[in-house]
Amino acid sequence: MNANAPQDRPAPQSDPAITLSISIVVYRPDAALLARTVETLETALAQLHDVAGRPCLYLIDNGNPGELADLPTPTDAEFDTVVLKGHGNVGYGRGHNLAIARAQSRYHLILNPDVELNADGLRRALAFLRDSPETGLLAPWIGGDDGRQQFLCRRYPTVLDLFVRGFLPSALRKPFAARLARYEMRDVIGERNIVWDPPIVSGCFMLFRTDVLTSLGGFDPRYFLYFEDYDLSLRTRRVARIAYVPSVRILHHGGGAAKKGSVHIKLFVTSACRFFNRFGWKWL
Repeated sequence: MNANAPQDRPAPQSDPAITLSISIVVYRPDAALLARTVETLETALAQLHDVAGRPCLYLIDNGNPGELADLPTPTDAEFDTVVLKGHGNVGYGRGHNLAIARAQSRYHLILNPDVELNADGLRRALAFLRDSPETGLLAPWIGGDDGRQQFLCRRYPTVLDLFVRGFLPSALRKPFAARLARYEMRDVIGERNIVWDPPIVSGCFMLFRTDVLTSLGGFDPRYFLYFEDYDLSLRTRRVARIAYVPSVRILHHGGGAAKKGSVHIKLFVTSACRFFNRFGWKWL
């Protein structure tokens, strides 16, 4: 057995008094974006009038000692806040796993620190999960800075898909438009219709049934950054259904790896190789 592989462990027992927990991992975050994420989260939680217990927000600071972020201080009106810090930069997935291991909720939301939630988003999402017990993971409609839809549900990628989408300038992508549209599921992902079982959904917002998430061991810690959500999506499909629900809406202000410099490009390539080694290589 690979010593670095996720180990089976007993799942924490759900506390029926806690319906929802949320985890946000930060590393040298944009203070304004993070504050906006927390602000919109507070607004969305305020609409959950029928939710049992107080939701719990886990803020996980992956900053190294001496460079810890000034995290926003949420009001205590809507939820409890637990700050986890001092562990250093353990990676995105392992950071979330620190919270997942503590979660005793019925549902757990994995959330990026660059996301804005619609005010009614969590209310709609939890109502859908209550009415659809076969659903283990919910993915929302995602808009970008310009408000236009980002197509972040994906079919299984080829190496060419990842290269074109991640690294080619927009002007050079035109000959690949049809294959990118297929990869991004533009033929079925839209404004209104629920789509069942997209192979891969974005890690910027993943609303899980906590028992499903913990049964999977959370994220695979072998991914430091990138492709951990691809991996978790494919593993989730083996045990539960995934639903794209466009009535649940967020804005996502993230960018591609190539725009973030050579370190991120190296992390992207390393994680892509790890992903394909695990699930199978597709080149063209």
